[in-house]
Amino acid sequence: MNNPDLSAAAWRKSTRSTGQGGECVELAQAARVVGVRDSKAPEAGHLALPIESATAFLDRVKTGALDAGW
Repeated sequence: MNNPDLSAAAWRKSTRSTGQGGECVELAQAARVVGVRDSKAPEAGHLALPIESATAFLDRVKTGALDAGW
């Protein structure tokens, strides 16, 4: 997959981000791609996932299927 240009995309911060440092994830959607980046370092780049893969990943996160069990 080519790395799509998400510079004009509207990035949304996770509702789990507290602003206290640490857990700051942002998402943006463009066409059939979802971008994921660290809000503290947007210049570091982003991951670009096909929307189907991003949806499957987020579904697994929400159900706890990826929890480490610690």
